[in-house]
Amino acid sequence: MPVSHNTLNYFNNLFQPVRQSRPFRYLWLGQLFSVLGSSISMVILPMVVYALTGSKVVMGTVMAVYMLPYVLMLPVAGLMVDRMNRIGVMVAADAVRCVMMLGMMFLLLQDRMTLPLLYSFMAVYGFMEGLFQPAYSAMRARVFTPDIRNAANALTQVSHQGVRLLGPAIGGLLISYVSAGVGYGIDAITYLISLCCLWFIRDLGTKRLIKSKIGWKSDLATGFIILKGHPWLWITIAVFSVLNIFFSGIVLILVPWLFKIHHGFTPFLYGLGVTFAGVGGVIAALLFGSRTSWRKRGWLAYGGVIISGVALLFLPFVAWGPGLVALMAVEGFGMMLFGLVWETSLQELVPEEAFGRVASIDLLGSFALLPLGYLAVGGLADWIGGQATMVLLALGGLLIAACALWVPAIRNFD
Repeated sequence: MPVSHNTLNYFNNLFQPVRQSRPFRYLWLGQLFSVLGSSISMVILPMVVYALTGSKVVMGTVMAVYMLPYVLMLPVAGLMVDRMNRIGVMVAADAVRCVMMLGMMFLLLQDRMTLPLLYSFMAVYGFMEGLFQPAYSAMRARVFTPDIRNAANALTQVSHQGVRLLGPAIGGLLISYVSAGVGYGIDAITYLISLCCLWFIRDLGTKRLIKSKIGWKSDLATGFIILKGHPWLWITIAVFSVLNIFFSGIVLILVPWLFKIHHGFTPFLYGLGVTFAGVGGVIAALLFGSRTSWRKRGWLAYGGVIISGVALLFLPFVAWGPGLVALMAVEGFGMMLFGLVWETSLQELVPEEAFGRVASIDLLGSFALLPLGYLAVGGLADWIGGQATMVLLALGGLLIAACALWVPAIRNFD
């Protein structure tokens, strides 16, 4: 059956950034491999924790140990990436994470992994993530120029979600039939590939964006001033400071428990669930990328949040494996819709010279409460039960999203 002219035009537009921009090609390719490795290791992580302890509280503690250094690094990282070579910052973070994953591989293969060692590795990983993410966000804002912005964001998300279709399934197979350590070894290789890709565009990060000498405090205040001028940005950051606890607490702590402990499903089925969350994300990204512009983006973004929340609300009532996998796909679809609107709005509203600081404030606001939140989620689940906690958190998230839509700056964002 011949491919329609409209379909050819769609994919031609979607891949325009690859043909047109050399920096995009290397940035995109390096992060494609990095996301693949991370999607493998992050599926393996809860299986390792539950194999060591079987405790939801410990899983919450592990995530808190990861998030606390991540949050603490963000204010400093935002200033660093506006003052320093952003590519150099990313290369350094990738190098450390590569070495760390090799260490985890060795310990798991030798059956010498302990909970204190796992805490140590996750703390280092959190610091490096807090350093890397503001730099990567700032480089996207620079590389994703207005002429390719929508296509670049859509293609990045489609391809990232595409490798997430493979990563979780690979991670589930590895931990079921090979070894968790092999998965971390693969992750180390992907960080090395990312590092090499970044090296080819290292000159892109040499531009010094902060040239004044007014001091770090004043430079940081600039980020807050920019956010204050855009209610859509600062209100959404405030909303997600709580919403992230509710939704990510379900996805990262309670969904693995639901699959592995409560239902007794294999790690492969859990990996398949995470994979289909990626499928939902790919569908959302393809939908978003089908148009050069969208109207009523406030409704579109928070509508995605509500779709995700409804899927999470139904999860604890479903005991059928394929049904759980389908709900994970719906959850991924909703959150991807929000993420694409949010990413493009940041790139449109925030000037390049301050993007590192604004990105760090965005990440800080969204994730600052997560360390305590993860501990609270684990403790609440042990107190009232995992399923009841999932229902409570999903309802809370839906209520917050509905309240946000009552604010004119949110629902009228266009």
